[in-house]
Amino acid sequence: MARTLQHAGLADEPQHMTSTQKNAPDAPLRKIPKELRRYKFKPDADAHPARRLLARLRGDPQFLRRIVQIGFVLLSVWIGIEFFLFMRWGLSGGTEAFYPRPPGAEAFLPISGLLGLLHWQQGGELNQIHPAATVILVAIIAVSLLVRKSFCSWLCPVGTLGDWLAALGKRLFKRNFVVWKWLDYPLRLVKYALLVYFVFMLATMGAAALDMFVHSAYNRMADVNMYQFFAHVTPRALGIMAVLAVASLLYHRFWCRYLCPYGALLGISGLLSPLRVTRVKATCIDCELCSRVCPSNIAVHRVGARRAGATVGQVWSDECTTCMRCVDECPVKETLVVRSRHWPLSLSAPVVAAVVVGVFATVTAVAMVTGHWQNALSSAEYLHWFRQMAVDAMPH
Repeated sequence: MARTLQHAGLADEPQHMTSTQKNAPDAPLRKIPKELRRYKFKPDADAHPARRLLARLRGDPQFLRRIVQIGFVLLSVWIGIEFFLFMRWGLSGGTEAFYPRPPGAEAFLPISGLLGLLHWQQGGELNQIHPAATVILVAIIAVSLLVRKSFCSWLCPVGTLGDWLAALGKRLFKRNFVVWKWLDYPLRLVKYALLVYFVFMLATMGAAALDMFVHSAYNRMADVNMYQFFAHVTPRALGIMAVLAVASLLYHRFWCRYLCPYGALLGISGLLSPLRVTRVKATCIDCELCSRVCPSNIAVHRVGARRAGATVGQVWSDECTTCMRCVDECPVKETLVVRSRHWPLSLSAPVVAAVVVGVFATVTAVAMVTGHWQNALSSAEYLHWFRQMAVDAMPH
């Protein structure tokens, strides 16, 4: 089991272990020389709080990821507050104080983003109805082309909520459950089926019909309709949300793994990424800690095992989100890293975070500077549609 490293004196574990030994927190026991052992970060209790924080951001990948996640959750909350104030103005018929509509709210309009991307491809220019939705979709795809589905584990608020629910479920039930493999594979196809359905439905509309739908009243008010859905959620929708929340308590990121079309899209585009979690076979001690902590249930310790003569193995699974859990858990230096197969330089967690946040921020900043962030609907036009909605809602 220990292969090369046992002969090199880097491991002294017996060849056969009982299931109890294998599942023990500190098993399998191995002796790794100090020069090869990777020690987990421990903060200096005597250091200044600011220095301790900076050191932890550099040395603790999961702490850094949580900070980035919380930052984007707070950003989403702020956008939600701004959109609430905008809606209060609109629903009052303009009698309340006016607050500008935040374009960032379009991050929660994935269909409008996909619609705008196809319309852009067919018409040659970005539509001005929901441009931010398309820009955010492009930014997310750009991130995945570089660092896999890292958007899901570093930035996405829904993914962060899934992490929090799974953590709560682990506290309540002492574990997170795993769907049987024979059921897991067909269930994972559901999100791809939803993606194919949406893409096929929009791609077969034709240029004229697509342009008409983009500029339709329904699409113009898609963000308002989204708000109304959550502000006046029906008992059926509330029941579905409750079922998904319970499922997420039991199964880590249930929504993301089985139902999210965005996740399916990023899983496909992420396959083109040159950067992957890479296992260096020569120094791997087969402790399997990487696979045990992987939230996506990927057998990281097996990648590349079947390729005779290969020096490295790479994680190709469409479920890998580059969360760095496996890399952080590996006890041997430079054995699990994020890098290209043909590029020996590995990326640390701060670099991964900088790439993910930097690419996303750069794409959105370019859109803002070039005038492709704010939509073209004036406050007077919004007020007109708000009043029309009020008329349509009146009993006849």
